[in-house]
Parts: sequence; structure tokens; C-alpha cells
Amino acid sequence: MRLLLLIALAAASVANAQVKSSTGGYTAEQALRGATVYAQYCVNCHGANLQGESGPALTGQTLRLAYGEGTAAQLYDFISRQMPQDRPGSLTQQEYLDVTAYVLSRNGFPPSNKPLTIGSLSKVSMSALRVRPSATQPGTAEIVRVAPPVHNIYAKLPAGANVSVSDSMLLNAASDEKNWLLHGRTYDNQRYSPLRQITVENVGSLTLVALVQTGMTASFETTPMVVNGVMYITTPVVNNKMVVMAVNAATGERIWDITYNLGSFQICCGPVNRGVAAGYGKVYVATLDDHLLALDAADGHVIWNTTIVGSQDGYTETLAPQIYDGMIIVGSAGGEWALRGFVAAFDANTGQQRWRWMSTDPKTYSGNSWQTGGAMVWTTPAIDPKLGLVIFSTGNPNPDLDGSQRQGDNIYSDSIVALDVHSGQLKWYYQEVKHDVWDYDAVSNVVLFDVHRNGETIPAAAEAGKVGWVFILDRRTGELIRKSDPYVMMSKNMFTVPTREGVDMLPGANGGAEWSPPAYSPQTHYLYILAMDQLMHFTSKPAQTAPGLIRLGSAFTNVSPGGIQDGPFVALDVETGKIAWQYKAPQPLIGGALATAGNVVFMGEGNGWFDGFNAKSGARIWRYNLGAGVNAPPVTYEVNGEQYLAVAAGGNFQLTYPYGDTVAIFKLPKAAASDANATPTRGQ
Repeated sequence: MRLLLLIALAAASVANAQVKSSTGGYTAEQALRGATVYAQYCVNCHGANLQGESGPALTGQTLRLAYGEGTAAQLYDFISRQMPQDRPGSLTQQEYLDVTAYVLSRNGFPPSNKPLTIGSLSKVSMSALRVRPSATQPGTAEIVRVAPPVHNIYAKLPAGANVSVSDSMLLNAASDEKNWLLHGRTYDNQRYSPLRQITVENVGSLTLVALVQTGMTASFETTPMVVNGVMYITTPVVNNKMVVMAVNAATGERIWDITYNLGSFQICCGPVNRGVAAGYGKVYVATLDDHLLALDAADGHVIWNTTIVGSQDGYTETLAPQIYDGMIIVGSAGGEWALRGFVAAFDANTGQQRWRWMSTDPKTYSGNSWQTGGAMVWTTPAIDPKLGLVIFSTGNPNPDLDGSQRQGDNIYSDSIVALDVHSGQLKWYYQEVKHDVWDYDAVSNVVLFDVHRNGETIPAAAEAGKVGWVFILDRRTGELIRKSDPYVMMSKNMFTVPTREGVDMLPGANGGAEWSPPAYSPQTHYLYILAMDQLMHFTSKPAQTAPGLIRLGSAFTNVSPGGIQDGPFVALDVETGKIAWQYKAPQPLIGGALATAGNVVFMGEGNGWFDGFNAKSGARIWRYNLGAGVNAPPVTYEVNGEQYLAVAAGGNFQLTYPYGDTVAIFKLPKAAASDANATPTRGQ
């Protein structure tokens, strides 16, 4: 139906246009073909009327600012090199020409009797772009009023469930076997659980006990929080709505939900949300339209709602907030736009900002390029309460692949950074890649653990970079302790500057390791990393800047068919930096890992498999297919003496893995669980 409506709109647009001396240089038939292409590949991001949704508007002032002084060649160049966002450059030349013709037709350019071709693009001046005035006040932008949240209560909390999480509970989360209270389970982001009912011996008996269907089918990356038998889940954004819900963690039955209606926003890498923070009787959610919400943990009603930053220029929020000592700490997504990254802390009771640290250093960017220099913070920081540090990783400088406008090292991009957690003052940083022109940003969660050198125990911070090494630092000073062996394939030309003609390189622009949080086991001293080998073709072109438009100065596309495309799941010994074992998945991996005291480590694949491995040997010992990409981090917890395992199965936008809308919950049959409680785990 949507396709037919779009074609009808295109037909009406072309039919009503009067041919002028300066035409759009396309035929009516071509614009109709372009409507079909648009409906298939573009409508979800740019809207049925080209008004913009998660992607920028393709009509009006936004388009005029970007291309009004050029020709259709510039518009075609951008569309053909960067779109569709999940598969740039994947359409045929004719499809790109047709969709360009369709965009022209919807912007008031009349058709002609000749089709738009590569040779004629430069003859179509964009100076005639039409800006439609508001229907309510000519010449001004229409005010968009967002509907209030829709709140539902379905059931009471489980008997005896206290969902008010205190600072003491958060600080002692490592010894709390029952709950999953923080994004990384503990402040060190280890994603390690001391639960040991599920073991190498009995993992094959795991049984699916519940499927929580959210009704929101899109790229699903949430980490569930579990507080005394209540699970908190966030969904991706679908039709400008996202849902936050509380469910019974043992049965999956819904307790309450709230549907949040988003204002304007723009996204790079999918309409995702990675979860909540829980504390002080509230759950906290950062939204794609840059709001921070505090919801009542017991019934879900909104307590307060504050704006983190203006969303109109490309800022978004995808991470799960961190919570510490009365503060909610968030970062800034949106690294493909001309923006300046930041980390900010807000008062957990009032929503008022406590501090904000900006992540581009003016001294290491040429001119004023630091003002739009990127270095976004995509993932939830770690906290070291003893040292009083918040530690996180930062993304690439902007423009991604064009460094000509931002000469210098571009500090603090591509870095591991530590701030004073109470003031936001910089304590140290370590830059993984200087003056990045490959999109080799640091985007996976920083993990804290101890390592040993010359008999000394050193508190360490580690990050599995997209560049393909794990960087292990002394978290007291930021000094590099060791850089691991490569955990993905690396081509010899991996630091070749991209050219207009293009260069094939490994790692690709997705990594290495993407945002996927690794897990660390203090039993094995292994860091478990989801990674990807993607041979990509990098090209560069001087970047153009326009408000609200993506600015890459580049393109990177998979070299396929025939190119390298697989997913190593790697166990890295942090004491040596050597690879202990790896499993090679048939597709690039994105999601997250979970390590347990039962000597089992879990992760998911884009083809629907949810896998369990012997944490020490790497043998795959269990799997279950959930029918959609398992591209979210698993968690484990205990309810009424039984260990449960949960993971979202909803696919991934970046890698086009099949979508779904479920959180799957597993546990052992009672007999197997009883045996596990009576018998120590092998090797203990």
C-alpha cells in the first residue's frame, strides 16, 4: 500500500508540474521508477513525503542549504556513494539516477522529454529548489507537537519485589548473584556473573521458558536490567515511537509499559536503544531525540524529562545511561554529522546538569574544525569508585575519511578517556589512532580488571578497538601496559589514506570490534570479543558541510561477492595479549558477550543462533536458533533459586540481519538445576 501511495504521489507531482525552460532533466516515467526505489530503500529513514524521520528531510530548507548552490551531480554523488545507509553503494547506477529524478520531482523540478543521465546531472541547477512555507505561517517552519507518552499498567510487581536500587546495591553488584543491576552487571563492565547453575555439563538442557514480544520490530540491541525479579527492557524506535517496559523476569509477563513519542532526530546506525539505568526507585532512559527520562520503577510513569542536547543537527542518544552516586551519566551519538562530542552528568533526582566535558581538543584540530570534530561517546562508561574515575571510549573525528579540514592529531578522538567522576575534569587519555581517516573509532565498552606485571597487580582498563587490537592501560595513569595481538585480519595497507579512486582494506569501517560489549572472566583471565572481518573499499572526497546533513567526506562499501566477510569470536588472554582461542562465525558478529562462573560464555549471531561455549577451551557446547538476528548482549540472573538466561533477538540495521521483536528467556529444567547446585563445576 505504501509503495502504491508513493507512486501515486510521484505521478501527481509530475502531472501537475509545468515544463519550464529550466527543467529537472528527467522524464515522468523515470521519476515513477524512482518512487519505487525510494519506497523500497529510503522511506523508512526519510519519510513517505520526504519530510525526514530518522534521516534528514529531502525537501525544503535542509536540501537547499546542502545543494542549492550546486547541481544535481552533487545530490546524485552523495546518494550513490552513501545510500542506502545500511548498504551504501549497493544499488545500480540506473536506480540511483531514478531516485535522484524522484527527489527532483518532489522538489518542484518539472520533467522533460529526456531522462536524467550521468552526463546530464551537471546541467541541472539546484538553485531552483523550492522551499515550501508552513501552512500556518508562510515562510516559517511548522511547529511539530509531539504526543504525550502512553502509559499502561498490566499487573502488580511480583510478591516481595523491591525495585528501589540503592547506591550500596550498585557498589556491591559483584557479590549480588541474583540481579543484573548495571549495564555491564558491575561498574567494571565485565559482564561476568558468579552464577554457576548453568555449567559446561548441563548447558545442553537449557529450555526456552518465555518469549517477550515487544511489538517493535527493528534493530534490537537492549541489555535487560533485572531487579529482584523485574526485568526492564527498551525497544528500538519504530514509527517515531519507542517502548520501555517492565516484565516478570521469570515468566515474561508484562507488568507495565510506556510508549514514548519522539520529536525530530537523525540517526547513523539504526533506530536503536541499548537499555536503561536503574536506581533510587527509578529507571532512566536516553532517547534518540536527546531526552533523558526518569520513570517510576514500580509503575512506569514519567517523573521528569530533561533535554540533553538539541537534536536538530544530528545529535542522538543510543547508549544505556550509567548511574553513580546520585548522577546519571550519558555520552553523545551522531558521529557522522558535523558535531562535537561530549559526556555529561545529570542529577538523578532533578534532571539538572551537573557537568559536561567536550571531547575535542582545540589545540589538536586545525582552525575551528574542533567545533565540529566528532569524537562521540557511543557506549556506556565504566566507573572506578576507588579512583573516582569514569572511563569511556570515543569515536572517530569528523569528517570520517577526509582529514584535510582537520589537520592535527585530533585529540581526544579514537581514545580511551578518564574523567573525575564528580567534576568531569580530564584525568588522562590514551589515543589509539591519531588523525583517523579510516573510521577506526573506539566504540566498544571499556572493561576494568587487574593484570600482573613483574609480580605487581595493576588495575587496568581495556578497550577492543575497531582498529583490531585490544589496548590495555594502567587505569591510574593511562599508560599503555600492552597492545594485544591482532584479533581480526589486517591488510598491510590498513593505514593507507583513502583516495578518490578507492582502496581495499582490512579492518573495514565496522571494525575490528563494533559497539559490541565484550565480557571478561576472572576465572580464565580471558576477554571475550565479538569481532568482524569485512574487506571494504574506502574512497575519499572533500567533505561538504550543511546543517543537519551527514558529513563523511568518504564512502566505504563491502567488497562482495568474493570479499572477506566473517565473524571471529575471540578469547584473548589479557595477561599476555595473545589469542587463546577463536570461533569463526560465517557472518560478521555484532551484539555482546556474557561470561559465567559455570565456565560457559554466551553470544549471538546474525543468522539467529544463540551460542554457548566452553569458556576455557572454546568448544561450542550449545546453541538455539531464535529466528531473528541475536545482535544484543545476553544477561543472566536468579529468581526463586533458579538461574535464567535472557537475550534480545531482533536483528541489526548496520549488517542487515533479520529483524524480530522478542526477548528470549531460558532456564534449566528443575532436575538439571538441582544437580548443578549439588555438584561443583568441573575444574573448580
